[in-house]
Amino acid sequence: MFGLFSQKWNPDGKHVYITGGSSGLGLALAHILAQKGAHISIVARNQTKLDEAIESIEKLRVSPSQIFKAYSLPLDSGSAAAKALETVSDAHGGEAPDAIFTCAGASTPKFFIDMDEKDMVDGMMNAYWLQAWTAWAATKQMVRGGKRGAKIVFVSSTLGYMTFVGYASYSPGKHALRGLADTLNSELKLYGIDVHIYFPGTMFTPGYTEETKTKPEITQTIEGTDGVTAEQAALALYKGMALHYVVGLYSRILGVVNGNYHISGDLITDLFCASTRGAAPRNNWLLEGLYDLVAYIAVPVWRSSVEKQVLAHREEHQTYLAKKGFYS
Repeated sequence: MFGLFSQKWNPDGKHVYITGGSSGLGLALAHILAQKGAHISIVARNQTKLDEAIESIEKLRVSPSQIFKAYSLPLDSGSAAAKALETVSDAHGGEAPDAIFTCAGASTPKFFIDMDEKDMVDGMMNAYWLQAWTAWAATKQMVRGGKRGAKIVFVSSTLGYMTFVGYASYSPGKHALRGLADTLNSELKLYGIDVHIYFPGTMFTPGYTEETKTKPEITQTIEGTDGVTAEQAALALYKGMALHYVVGLYSRILGVVNGNYHISGDLITDLFCASTRGAAPRNNWLLEGLYDLVAYIAVPVWRSSVEKQVLAHREEHQTYLAKKGFYS
């Protein structure tokens, strides 16, 4: 029995709440879970996109009993997140969702020197607070309802393990999100609530298209052109938190679990995880030991390459600042 996936979490009949579910990763995840028999609630702000999203989810219904709902609600404060969760739960007898995926967020890459106060505040809101407030409200509701076995799944980024030029308003929130998830992974064991955090790389989504409008050229050069679709990223997330990877009789000894807590969808992110893991639980002692060795060499080489590209851009950047009148 080598290389077999066995079900670790079955979404069939479960109520799943997805923030940012009208497009991108959130919508792709909703499609997967709808086909697995889950009840789906999505929350976003744009009603037109929500209507289109719920129509696409309906096409994937596998049971007449499934409940699909879409809500245009804010999530940018503790009270707003709590109100949204209460609204979502009303269609299910007031009971807390069985799983919450916090996919809401956005990135606006710029040079730090070009940012204003609003850019900095919005950066933390979009990268951290939109998810933190939902998790805060959900934890309270789940604990009061005795919702053991419930799941809270955060969405960070490869930029939650490392960062580089252009992401001064975004990466800090994604690093903070990891700190919150690491804390809750420990604390919520008190109540039998599972916590996961996903670190996707570049995803070709509507959000990605929007962020390229402000992204500095040097940032795009460092990132390159590699990436995945929202559907590929959603599948990696689902497999990471829902499926157990069985490897013979020694799976329990080796701890071979496909992303039980920190979830990655690509090798590059796995290597950054290995180099910055800290005290986070390991998913696979054997494989991650190998990643540790590779990352010990590969990550400093990557960092050196990035620094060379940034330094090579210095003269061009000075010209850019002068042309926009920064020194005037």
